[in-house]
Amino acid sequence: MRSGFKVLALSTLTVAAACATIPVTGDPALPVYAVAETEPVGTANEDAADDPAIWRNAASPADSLIVATDKKGGLYVYGLDGAIRSFHAQPALNNVDLVDMGEEGIIVFASDRSDLANGKIALFRLDTATSKLNPIGSVAAGPGEAYGICGYRAASGELTIYTAPKEGNIGEWAVTLGTQPSIRQLREMRVPSQPEGCAVDGRNGTLYIGEEAGGVWRFAAGQTAGELVARVDNRNLVADLEGLALVPEGDTGGWLYASSQGDNAYMRYSLPGMQPAGRFRIAEGQFGGTEETDGIEVMRGDFGPTYPGGLFVAQDGINESGAQNFKLVPLGAIEATLGG
Repeated sequence: MRSGFKVLALSTLTVAAACATIPVTGDPALPVYAVAETEPVGTANEDAADDPAIWRNAASPADSLIVATDKKGGLYVYGLDGAIRSFHAQPALNNVDLVDMGEEGIIVFASDRSDLANGKIALFRLDTATSKLNPIGSVAAGPGEAYGICGYRAASGELTIYTAPKEGNIGEWAVTLGTQPSIRQLREMRVPSQPEGCAVDGRNGTLYIGEEAGGVWRFAAGQTAGELVARVDNRNLVADLEGLALVPEGDTGGWLYASSQGDNAYMRYSLPGMQPAGRFRIAEGQFGGTEETDGIEVMRGDFGPTYPGGLFVAQDGINESGAQNFKLVPLGAIEATLGG
């Protein structure tokens, strides 16, 4: 009797394991194609490349830069041709963003998970003439393993940074720069489980947080309670929900893009109502497709003739040439494919 029970139990476990490996595919996603890719990060055969940020060179758009993380190695600065312009070695930097702070320069900030119990924010100034990152210090950002990060220059002129540690406590911080940067907490929010993707609307301070298994949360400026505005539903979003990126238009319109990592696709939502507005994937082409994308970034504007309409950058989790890298797609091509 016991022997028969063991066979039945093993059979049940085998079936359950097989079912667990069946991939979930969301609604159809239209193909777009990369027109360039970055050189791979230095850490091979590991989950290493993660998150990009874009600096647009208004004076010479084709000379714009991408800052991106190798979370095992440090921060890369790439040109729009994908070539490495510089590298700053500093392991355990996970997500990255940057803000133009006027006279104080282009400030790059990254989530520092070198202490898994206590998050930090690593701060740099991007020298746009040399494409190098100059460290300007780090600041403590509360308990928990540092993970998602984003920020903007608030109406007050302050550098405002949002942190999203794995434990789900979302922090809003005002950062004072100088010879020794300092930080003070403005607000604490929460999502039910592990977050990562993060985007803030610089027009009104609305914060969007991606809860990997739950969906997109929206927090109005100054509010500690959020609302779930786009669920992981295995149609528009397939877990894990990863990177978020925002394109503003007018006073309240524009688009929020999200990485539907579970089926290698991307979802676009219309702002301010978060109506679904199209799915796409970066399909196999001259520079390969993307799979298992973590971080994304998008920016409208002039980036030279190769990128009409703007620039969309996505991490590629399974890069055919070896180590992971980032794929570059003209925003105009995405908008032409999806309409609107």
